Amino acid sequence: MNEQAPHTPAGFAIAPALPDIIPPLRERRGVRGFVWRHPTLSIGLALLVIMLLIAIFAPWLGTTDPTALAPAKRTREPSAEFWFGSDAYGRDVYSRVLFGARISLLVGFSVAILASLSGLLIGLVSGYVRKLDGVVMRCMDGVMSVPPILLAIALMALTRASVENVIMAITIAEFPRVARLVRGVVLSLREQPFVEAAIASGTSTPRIILAHILPNTVAPLSVQATYICGSAMIIESILSFIGAGTPPIIPSWGNVMADGRTLWQVKPYIIFFPAIFLSVTVLAVNLLGDGLRDALDPRMVKRL
Repeated sequence: MNEQAPHTPAGFAIAPALPDIIPPLRERRGVRGFVWRHPTLSIGLALLVIMLLIAIFAPWLGTTDPTALAPAKRTREPSAEFWFGSDAYGRDVYSRVLFGARISLLVGFSVAILASLSGLLIGLVSGYVRKLDGVVMRCMDGVMSVPPILLAIALMALTRASVENVIMAITIAEFPRVARLVRGVVLSLREQPFVEAAIASGTSTPRIILAHILPNTVAPLSVQATYICGSAMIIESILSFIGAGTPPIIPSWGNVMADGRTLWQVKPYIIFFPAIFLSVTVLAVNLLGDGLRDALDPRMVKRL
């Protein structure tokens, strides 16, 4: 007796089996596949790259001298001549905002790198050398007991206003958090079987730290560095806004907002545009950090 083929209505085709659909989704490669797997990381990275390009190519984006004074053209509304308007001194807000991206990004990236490196070194030593752990961590706790912005203001009050001093002040306020994070990771790794095996085989302490401990701190340290970068840009803007940061002659987003604070009720655009740029940049850095956390943590990777 011949078996009959399954009956299907006219004009309808049998849908392919689920296993025939899943493999092509798993085989996504290239840029589209990366965006599909890590949308948060992709959006944050794209926004941050745009801000970097704006900062690098600011002189070629229709800008003028951001420090040029023009009293006859002060407090002009946004127009074809002044895209973002002009401030109380007649300076082009558009040019000052674009050039200000250089200072904010420079401070953010510099603080993130310096704080990560110094905190990594202290955290590795404190977490692995038990005799130094108590003393070093009590010092870190003392620094962390002071809010970062207050500590940065106090440090800036002892020095002259400059970009370099702002970077160092914010770095001193932020690196204890990195040290405590790395120390916690080292304490958990120190009791792992592969570390005990390396100790039993006679491996030296510096080699154990470099070969077995350090690589496992990269993932949490990278995520923490993005948080520090965004925090540093906000602290720099606060310092410049209250006059304790970069010199007023240097355009930064904090200085631009400080110049417009007395006119914000009648000329809100002077504060609005730098605030938008600062918010978007910090958002991009935070999205990048969240994306890195999802990509580097195997427990949070989403697979089909």
